[in-house]
Order: sequence, then C-alpha cells, then structure tokens
Amino acid sequence: MNAVLLAVALMLGLSLARIHVVIALLLSAVAGGLVGGLDLKATLTAFNNGLGGGAGVALSYALLGAFALALAESGLPHALADFLEKRLAAAPGRNAGRIKWAILGALLLLAISSQNLLPIHIAFIPLVVPPLLHTLAGLKVDRRLVACLLTFGLITPYMWFPVGFGEIFLKQILLGNVEKAGLGADVIARLDISGIMTIPALGMLAGLLLAVFVSYRRPRRYDLAAIDAVERESVAYTRRSLTVAGLAVAATFAVQIWADSMLLGALAGFALCVAGGAVPLKRADTVFADGMRMMATIGLIMIAAAGFAEVMKATGHVASLVENSVQLVSGSKALGALLMLVVGLIVTLGIGSSFSTVPIIATLYVPFALQLGFSPAAVVCLVGTAGALGDAGSPASDSTLGPTAGLNVDGQHDHMWDTVVPTFLHYNLPVLAAGWIAAMVL
Repeated sequence: MNAVLLAVALMLGLSLARIHVVIALLLSAVAGGLVGGLDLKATLTAFNNGLGGGAGVALSYALLGAFALALAESGLPHALADFLEKRLAAAPGRNAGRIKWAILGALLLLAISSQNLLPIHIAFIPLVVPPLLHTLAGLKVDRRLVACLLTFGLITPYMWFPVGFGEIFLKQILLGNVEKAGLGADVIARLDISGIMTIPALGMLAGLLLAVFVSYRRPRRYDLAAIDAVERESVAYTRRSLTVAGLAVAATFAVQIWADSMLLGALAGFALCVAGGAVPLKRADTVFADGMRMMATIGLIMIAAAGFAEVMKATGHVASLVENSVQLVSGSKALGALLMLVVGLIVTLGIGSSFSTVPIIATLYVPFALQLGFSPAAVVCLVGTAGALGDAGSPASDSTLGPTAGLNVDGQHDHMWDTVVPTFLHYNLPVLAAGWIAAMVL
C-alpha cells in the first residue's frame, strides 16, 4: 500500500468524520510513516522536523487575529455593518439584491487582488468578512457560496496571471523546477505561461459559475442571535477611532508589501490602533490575547500540515506512487495525463500547498511526460495543474482555512462540510477535466 495514498485517504476520512484536522493530520502522518517503512521514532522525528516550516505562518496569522480584534474594538467593522443595515432598511426590496451582489463582487475583487495587486493573501479575510455576516444572514446568502467565491479568488490568479503570488508560482516555482527537471531553458523562454494555464483557469471559472448560479443560489437561514453574540454591539465608534482604524489598515498593507512580512504588517497595524487611541491602552493586552486565540486553530493546522508533509517526503512514496502510475499507462498519453493529475491532486490534498507540491512532482513528471510524447507546453501545463489541484478542497490549505476563519466566527460554518467539500467538488473536478483537455490539445 502506498504510504502517501493511505495517509491522505485516512486524513480526509477522519476530517470528514468530524475528527479535528490537527488530530487527523497527526494520526495520518504516523500511519503513513509506518506504512512507508519508517519506525515510530523516525516518523515522529520527521514530523517534528517539519513543524518549524509552519511556525512562521502560524505566528503571522495569530498576530493578524490580534489586529482584526483591534479593528473590531475601534468600531470600524460595526460602522460598516450599520451603513449596510441602514441601506437595507431604507428600501429592503429594492436594495437587497444590489447590496448582495455588491458585497459578493467586492469580496471576489478583494480575493483576486490579494494575490496580485496587493499580495496579502488571506490577511484580509478575518478583517473584512466577520462584520458582513449579519448583513449576509439578513440577505439569506449561503456561506458555502462565499467560501467558494473566496477560494476562487485566492487560487485562480496565482495559477494564471504571473504577477504577485502568480510570479512566484508560475515563474519561480513552476518554470524553475520544470527547467531543473530537464526541460531546456531555451524551450521555456519561448513558452507563454499564461496561455498554457488558461484552460485550467477556465475550469476554476466554470466551478465558480456553478456555485453561484446553481448549487448555492437558494436562500439559507442563519441564527442572527449567534452572530449578535460575537458582534461588538457595545463598541461606540467615533470619527477619530474610524480614522485611526483606516490608517491602521493602510499601514498593515503597506508594511507587509514593503517588508514582505505578514507578521510585521499585522504588528504595525495593531500598534497604530493602540497608539492612536482606537484601542484603549488598558485593554491592549486583552484584545491582543483574544485575537491570537481567535486564530490559534488555523495556526495549529498549518504547523501540523508542515509536519505531515515532511513525513510524506521522508517515506519516499511520492516517487513510488508516480512509478506505479507509469506502469499502468502502457504508453497511453490520455491515461498518463489523467494519472499525473490525480496523483498531483492526492499529494496536494495532503500537503495543503500547491507551492510545496510542484518541487516534489516536477522531477518525476517531466521525464515521464516527455517520454510519452507531450509537448513542452503540455508538460508545463500538466505539472502546473497537478500542483494547483487540491489547493481547493484540502483541509490543511490556507485557501480553505482562510475562508473558514472569517465565516465561522459565530460557529455556524463547518470547515469540512461548508468549505472543504464544496470547494473540492466545484473546483478540483472541473480543473482536473480542464487540465486533461489542455494537456491533450497543447
């Protein structure tokens, strides 16, 4: 039994059975390590060695939670909610549809720009989404739709447009690793990377349209009392506190882009909220601790996912999974492309990061694909799509953890059934089909 296949299947099964994702990752890593030929000590050593890889991201998210709660203390989110509520109350029938689509459109644009224009990734979600939940609940918007919309905006830009995170994924990681694996630099220089990844990106678009206009178009009710319980109704905001909060948001984004550090950006925003009086100095410690606690879960999952990935690498079974797939192909390009995409999906579902998957699979996929007679463009498309597959629908991916962190502040949005399963069905299946088509026609 292949250790990677077993570990990923076990992790998904435990997570769907409502076992906490951190526990599921740990148990699956141990099972995968033992099946992969490691003893218990070696498995735990590999897991512990990998934990450090997720620690920096976890700390950044914790500080981001502190900043998000500082903004809530300033009253900025409540002011935004009050504005939308007044617009709805003024003409509920006429304004409801426009406000709904305006909110969804704004969230989509924010998610897209977070990858390219303002490369802040999921940092905006815990700041922007929670204060909109009351209005979205009043409009009876299904949060599964919002999760699909946010995940689309977090993934599609980097897998298609080579700017921001897209420049890192497409040029540095994808083309860089494909070149190392044997595709000549002169050949790569002639390739249009955006054109190559257009068909797979259209698979993402098809999934989004299906979610918006078919799957989740019906109203869904949420408990408004549960939302009110976590909303800071008692916070009185002033023009000064709103101004300070606005400056803090701008400072957070600016510092993150300048220093390329989410951690420093969140810290700068929190410090400005305190220095400007938006958060009283006597409450600063409480707000900071509560905010870090709010994001603790996502941080622990990211740390555990890094340990899981290290165990999978230590077993060496990613290579054997590809080698076994080669034996099943028997020279068929169509079957070879399908198996490469499926293996990429499995690996990324477990690791939770497209950026980490590509370096693992590129050295195995490039010679295999060239041997089957795929063109250089098709080879790049196969590696890129296989890496991107699974980012949506992985319990340990920040592209699913981020939306859940914003949508589940009141406990009414389940990570697995309301984010992971919907994004898996709406994105991985269309992208797998689109990637296969692209590989066959390029």
